[in-house]
Amino acid sequence: MELKEKRVLVAGAGISGIGAVSLLKTAGADVILYDGNEKLSETELYDKMYTAGVQDADSVDVVLGELSEELAEKIDLCVISPGIPLDVPFVTLLREKKKEIWGEIELAYRCSRGRLIGITGTNGKTTTTALTGQIMEQYYGNTFVVGNIGTPYTLMAGRTNDRSVTVAEISSFQLETTKEFRPQVSAILNITPDHLNRHKTMECYIDTKFRITKEQKADDVCVLNYEDPILRERGKSLPCHVVYFSSRTKLENGYYMDEKKDIYYIKDQKEELLFNLSDTKLVGTHNGENIMAALAMADALGVPRENVIGTVKEFTAIEHRIEYVETINNVIYYNDSKGTNTDASKKALEAMDRKTVLIAGGYDKGSEYDDWVEAFGDKIKCLVLLGATADKIEACARKHGFTNIVRVSSLREAVEVSAKEAAPGETVLLSPACASWDMFKSYEERGKLFKQYVREMM
Repeated sequence: MELKEKRVLVAGAGISGIGAVSLLKTAGADVILYDGNEKLSETELYDKMYTAGVQDADSVDVVLGELSEELAEKIDLCVISPGIPLDVPFVTLLREKKKEIWGEIELAYRCSRGRLIGITGTNGKTTTTALTGQIMEQYYGNTFVVGNIGTPYTLMAGRTNDRSVTVAEISSFQLETTKEFRPQVSAILNITPDHLNRHKTMECYIDTKFRITKEQKADDVCVLNYEDPILRERGKSLPCHVVYFSSRTKLENGYYMDEKKDIYYIKDQKEELLFNLSDTKLVGTHNGENIMAALAMADALGVPRENVIGTVKEFTAIEHRIEYVETINNVIYYNDSKGTNTDASKKALEAMDRKTVLIAGGYDKGSEYDDWVEAFGDKIKCLVLLGATADKIEACARKHGFTNIVRVSSLREAVEVSAKEAAPGETVLLSPACASWDMFKSYEERGKLFKQYVREMM
């Protein structure tokens, strides 16, 4: 679609929406910024547009509250922010009127240039995206790391050029509204139940994740986790070239990690030892998988392996993902606030090599906790629960015979109780297995507060 002089409704006045407004104005579109929250301040929204450098921001109409049928009739296109579900009334209205709906990454893709790597999966996206971005930056320069990792794609798309590389962390919410979006290299790291309150069924969630490959061609590459049975099976019918990595199986082609945590590249059954996971600053099998995915993507874009390995060995853990905080009285504190679902939290549990006091609980995304509780084994000494899911988790834990449970009403109290429960030589781990939205604005806020409360005990 030619955007010049088209009337475009940008739905969602957050940072990605402001970025979309900027792209559309640069393309010559007539833009309306819309948000269903009628309590927002128009003045503050214009200030946000000015700060973001939106061209001719005064000409952008701002509409708050209910979207009228009259306005819905007049627009040519809606660009929707990923936080807005597709079954809300105004989206239904637009669909009834046969209006085209793009997600913000679709708009950004159509307005960007250069090479694109797209990374999705239930867990590991942020670490893998950051690592891959650092590899690209150190070899190619002129690299943009965007998407769900924190910087909206829409804010950077206009700065890309034919020589740049964009590395994008893409969520299932963003993939729901793709049309022509086509990364030259994609990766699906794993698929486990998550966001079922929005996607409704696991089948829908899986199909949405695979939309990242929908427009890829035979000479494009998709990197998949061989140990995920869904990915292994669907990889047989993808339209692009598939490269596998594995943390358990010696592959005929691809990357694999053995039981000693040695990482190999293998092609036509000829293997090359690259390094051991202990040579890096990351811990846990899941990080071995993240590293192998990054290796495969870098290989697909032609980065020499010696350059990649050097970057991998220097890369440090992402904030809020099994992040070391402090050691106090010989108790190690880890912040895994980004463990917002059971599978992510299980990976954090697996990375612990001491008896552990686990802080968990939060917003209920419709998850079940049986497999997560079963993963406690004899490693979890005490479970400290808070948040909206505390009742549900406690009932599940007791059903599986785990009874050393303490209920608290705040994160500060959780830290104080955990410090009393943990003996010297043990670990306290914040890995909630739940989203943060019941008590916090984001998992970042939850993690920062956890670190603050821990350090106040020093």
